Amino acid sequence: MIRTVTETGSTNTDLAAALRAGEALAEGYWLVADRQVSGRGRQGRTWFDGSGNFMGSTLVRITSHDPNPATLALVAGLAVYEAVVPLLAEPTALQLKWPNDLMLGGAKLAGILLEREGDAIVVGIGVNLARAPDLPDRRTVALANLGPAPDRDLFAAGLAAAFDRELERWRTYGLGPVVRRWESVAHPQDTLLEVHPPGEGMIKGAFAGLAPDGALLLRLADGSSRAIHAGDVMLAIEER
Repeated sequence: MIRTVTETGSTNTDLAAALRAGEALAEGYWLVADRQVSGRGRQGRTWFDGSGNFMGSTLVRITSHDPNPATLALVAGLAVYEAVVPLLAEPTALQLKWPNDLMLGGAKLAGILLEREGDAIVVGIGVNLARAPDLPDRRTVALANLGPAPDRDLFAAGLAAAFDRELERWRTYGLGPVVRRWESVAHPQDTLLEVHPPGEGMIKGAFAGLAPDGALLLRLADGSSRAIHAGDVMLAIEER
């Protein structure tokens, strides 16, 4: 079910509030907004409110048999990738960046925010369909820069279907296949990255794939490797 509202503060906040209030929201429920006035991204960033873009949230009910809930960021990334690929004439320019960004030609096209609420994970997704924000620290892009902007409602339906498929694969086959598929559509091995782990300064290294638990593997200048479980990651080619 996809519910559309004209305006709200944040679809993630709305879904979390509904869960706290005891509403029986099932997996497959999506809340999509035409406009968000208080949208949020990772690390407190503002989630861009661009008219014609996709701004929505869904939820996943976590069970004891599921893989680590944090790896839903990989699941969501694959779902967004699968929803966008059919819209591109040159799909090879589309790449995932750990942990939650979709890049097009090295510029940010989409972002994902996961938040825990009881036994559920609220998954917020923003995709630049019609407009891209002007950010001071990175390049951005919208699908409208390449041609006519996709219809938001048709895109929402395609994304919801892709998310359902990826979620089922995650639960049925475990994290291993998700990690391998994610790596296959990410930026290439040895791509230079700049990582800001929580409470640390910037670390530079080369992308060395993902660990079995979904962590980012970074190869440092001295040849050692480090697993990154949280942090802000930028491609070295991203302009600032």
